Amino acid sequence: MADAKVIPFDDDRSRGSRGAGSRRRGSAAESAPVGEGPGGEVQPLPVRGAAAQDPAAEPEEPEGPEEPDESPGARPTTEGGGEDGGLERRVAAGLSFLRRRLTGDYEVDDFGYDAELTDQVLMSLLRPMYEKYFRVEVKGVENIPAQGGALIVANHSGTLPLDGLMMQVAVHDHHPADRHLRLLAADLVFVLPVVNELARKLGHTLACAEDAERLLAKGELVGVMPEGFKGIGKPFGERYKLQRFGRGGFVSTALRQGVPIVPCSIVGAEEIYPMIGNSKTLARLLGFPYFPLTPTFPWLGPLGAVPLPTKWTIQFGEPIPTDGYAPEAAEDPVLMFNLTDQVREQIQHTLYKLLVQRRSVFF
Repeated sequence: MADAKVIPFDDDRSRGSRGAGSRRRGSAAESAPVGEGPGGEVQPLPVRGAAAQDPAAEPEEPEGPEEPDESPGARPTTEGGGEDGGLERRVAAGLSFLRRRLTGDYEVDDFGYDAELTDQVLMSLLRPMYEKYFRVEVKGVENIPAQGGALIVANHSGTLPLDGLMMQVAVHDHHPADRHLRLLAADLVFVLPVVNELARKLGHTLACAEDAERLLAKGELVGVMPEGFKGIGKPFGERYKLQRFGRGGFVSTALRQGVPIVPCSIVGAEEIYPMIGNSKTLARLLGFPYFPLTPTFPWLGPLGAVPLPTKWTIQFGEPIPTDGYAPEAAEDPVLMFNLTDQVREQIQHTLYKLLVQRRSVFF
């Protein structure tokens, strides 16, 4: 998201007329040449060009500075404004950002979340993939509360956890209250070099009840994908079929904090890496829960790791309130099972509805 030069509208002759005009600020007798008339009287000689004007005519207004070229694409020439001023402000903001990073003058919360780095750098890196590559369409973002804690529960798929990152961008860019989503991630994320640091900076934390409750108590928006590795690593033939939602721990956490549960359905992630096989031997050697085999990976090497450019839809459903239950309800296994099943069924139903409405995997 060519610089244009300002071209003066006058030529050399008009600049000459400006000079004459400036001289016309005196009287006609002082400025006009004189000559001898038929009777010997002295008469002013006729003046050619711009000076030959009716003495009774209204004097010209002194000309001000030239008007800038207002043609499309022209760069404003006013000092500190327009494109030049905007560029200067961006450069100044960038230098100020670098100074704070180098001097350590920035804030990080107890979980490692760096709000400034996330907003100015990490989201800017994820946004092209979100907007241009997967062309994510977001629905129902108004169902996310504008303030206070809430738990967003979503399906998980795609072999690599790109769906969580795209959901994070969706909330960050589209929620009217500019909320930020704090994702609960598997412990594998926090043992991988580089990935560990980036996840912490983005606001991710370990998927455990203690961390989730601390974030919800602070009024944060927390995201969880209860399917875990069973969902993200399932075969392509089982796409969009939700796996088991664990033991309902996320429901117990929401009940303890009295926060609403917002179901979220993601369509499009299942096809980015069609998983047609799983090399369990390589998975054991590398310490991974699975080692995916797709039509392109590992056969095409690094090129095979490029996801397919599918068209995504992320829909947030109506929140399920939990503040009407007694505190001891979090220990009721029947209630937890019923609420877990309600959330799962709502997500599954929305997935089927979105799949019926989808025209194509890629468009």
